[in-house]
Amino acid sequence: MLEQLLIFTRGGLILWTCKEIGNALKGSPIDTLIRSCLLEERSGEVSFNYGAYTLKWTFHNDLGLVFVAVYQRILQLLYVDDLLCMVKESFSEVYDPKVMSYDEFDERFRQLRMEAEARGEEMRKVKVKVKPLNGVKKQGKVLKPEGGNKKESDGDGGDGGDEVKGNVSSLTNGNHKMEDDDDCVVNGKENSGGDDNNVGVDVSKLAKLRSKGVRGRGGLRKAESVGSNKGSSKVEPPKKATKKNRVWDDAAPKQQEKLDFTDSVDENGGNDSVEVAADQGESMMDKEEVLSSESESDDDEQRSDEKPEAKKKGWFSSVFQSITGKANLERTDLEPALKALKERLMTKNVAEEIAEKLCESVEASLEGKKLASFTRISSTVQGAMEEALIRILTPRRSIDIMRDVHAAKEQRRPYVVVFVGVNGVGKSTNLAKVAYWLQQHKVSVMMAACDTFRSGAVEQLRTHARRLQIPIFEKGYEKDPAVVAKEAIQEATRNGSDVVLVDTAGRMQDNEPLMRALSKLINLNKPDLVLFVGEALVGNDAVDQLSKFNQKLSDLSTSGNSRLIDGILLTKFDTIDDKVGAALSMVYISGAPVMFVGCGQSYTDLKQLNVKAIVKTLLK
Repeated sequence: MLEQLLIFTRGGLILWTCKEIGNALKGSPIDTLIRSCLLEERSGEVSFNYGAYTLKWTFHNDLGLVFVAVYQRILQLLYVDDLLCMVKESFSEVYDPKVMSYDEFDERFRQLRMEAEARGEEMRKVKVKVKPLNGVKKQGKVLKPEGGNKKESDGDGGDGGDEVKGNVSSLTNGNHKMEDDDDCVVNGKENSGGDDNNVGVDVSKLAKLRSKGVRGRGGLRKAESVGSNKGSSKVEPPKKATKKNRVWDDAAPKQQEKLDFTDSVDENGGNDSVEVAADQGESMMDKEEVLSSESESDDDEQRSDEKPEAKKKGWFSSVFQSITGKANLERTDLEPALKALKERLMTKNVAEEIAEKLCESVEASLEGKKLASFTRISSTVQGAMEEALIRILTPRRSIDIMRDVHAAKEQRRPYVVVFVGVNGVGKSTNLAKVAYWLQQHKVSVMMAACDTFRSGAVEQLRTHARRLQIPIFEKGYEKDPAVVAKEAIQEATRNGSDVVLVDTAGRMQDNEPLMRALSKLINLNKPDLVLFVGEALVGNDAVDQLSKFNQKLSDLSTSGNSRLIDGILLTKFDTIDDKVGAALSMVYISGAPVMFVGCGQSYTDLKQLNVKAIVKTLLK
């Protein structure tokens, strides 16, 4: 039974609701659908689950209307899709933008609902009748001959019962082995151009072939190669090539001293670290606007150079298509442009699943919409995709960390940031970059070495702390990281530190013990910000990493409100050229914004994500 059916505009104005089934809904499923699905470019999905409810929807893009049906999740209502289509078609006939009330539509909806329920009942009866036929087909797989020379006993994959098992056991007294041998000989004769029907077996020849190591489908070819080498007394095995050390030039040993950038170990080693920290300069976080405007102007110039060529190639065809084409866009019209757009996104390192969902969402938003005159379908699709990408990558909430730091300072507590991620993505290095950026804004920082699992992790963080002249809290290895982080926060509160940056061990998303330890650290210390550090090089694995991190944190949470990932820090962004799709995949799957981008090896190589530049790179 339907719980609610709602018709509203894309602007949020409710035009009509069914008064007969206007049951009070628990929570706010409609608002959650709009916020978490429709505005996040997930409108191409089949349904949306919210608590005990399932929601389905459809659009009338030409009129800008949204039709939503809500029903109980445990019920499988087969007529909901048909009912939504019938309501959309009927309501579009009486819709007037100047009219705000449609009480006369109640009687029409009652008729449509009765027709849809009758169809659904017929579909349910047909489905019940088809079920035994499906069962017979599954059992019939045993009796169907799948090949020309195969017996009925070969298809033992179905649930054939005791009779089939008896047949199989009765044929295993040598006949089954002969079939295997026959297959081997037949395959060999097929490769050598022999007759397939001749299935005779020469046991002596077969034994000789097997004694020489000739097995499998390529048997006769290997035997011929062995026979051709009879003239040679011994066949020497190829020697395994050994890798030699590369020497660039004669002066290479002399240059090793110049390439050694490690700090000299002496009693006054702190003086050198001060000079390194002072010479770093201003962080790129504060220079992003200048650099992004220059890159955008360059992209605009390239686009302006490319546009005339595109017009020269397809101007007459596009004009003719816009004049003689259909008034409303249909799915068949959009498929070629969406297919090309999906392939383009995948070449930019966007996960295949994300690219497909985005194209489905764009298709749902354009289907039925009128195409403007002298406008190509490809340009319309690309414009809709550009708007969708900008909407996804733009943060839904404020990511001003400095404001949050000062707010925590007024409460006389430190602002805690936890860095999480898989192995080898650069958590410790980028933690030092964030610390340097905070230092530039006159914020006192403390590092917490909570990676008690990996050897050398504490020493690595200690080196960064010495270079930046930042205090570090450490307890060594084989300690509980949650307890170490708690003691570090207490120490920062006593010392008056403004920010605590917590370094954690790298862990794969399937490592249950380490994920449980991470969940304990987050639940015990309740950090202000949980940053997921991920590589910009990953493609499809980005979806798996983020989704499983969030899932594990939610499942292993001890409190009612589970804490998930709040933001993303993308590393190695300077190594990917135009393959920037990982940023889109991570934001789409998690809903968390990209707060930092690592683009180099020095402390200043940290910047913000330029959304417009990323979107242009994805679509060019």
